[in-house]
Amino acid sequence: MSAPGCRLISLLGRNDLAVVYRPLLSVPFLQTLERRGLQLIDVPEDEFSTMGTNVLALAPREVLMLEGNPRTQAALHGAGCEVRTYVGNEISLKAEGGATCLTRPILRMQHAEL
Repeated sequence: MSAPGCRLISLLGRNDLAVVYRPLLSVPFLQTLERRGLQLIDVPEDEFSTMGTNVLALAPREVLMLEGNPRTQAALHGAGCEVRTYVGNEISLKAEGGATCLTRPILRMQHAEL
C-alpha cells in the first residue's frame, strides 16, 4: 500500500508517525493511516518540491532529511524526533533523490539493540 504523498519508508519509529503531503494522498489511504492511529506530519506545499516528504527513519524517532525544509523539520522535532539534516543541493535536488533514495538497508535493528 503506497501513495505519492506518503513514503512508506518515511513511517517513523514504531510505525506510529508518518510524514505526508495530503494533496497527493488518496482518501482511502489517508483514512487507513488515521484509522491505524498514526500521527501525521504534514509537509507544507512550499516544502514538497524540496523533498520535505523524503524523510529516512534511522531509528525510532530519529530521522535524516534534506536541509532546507524548516517547517517540516520543526514539526518532526515537535513530535519528539531527533532530526539530522544534510546538504543536498547537488546530489538530491538536482538529481531528485532524497535521503530514502540514497540509502540501502543492510540490516535494521531495534534502537535498544544498537
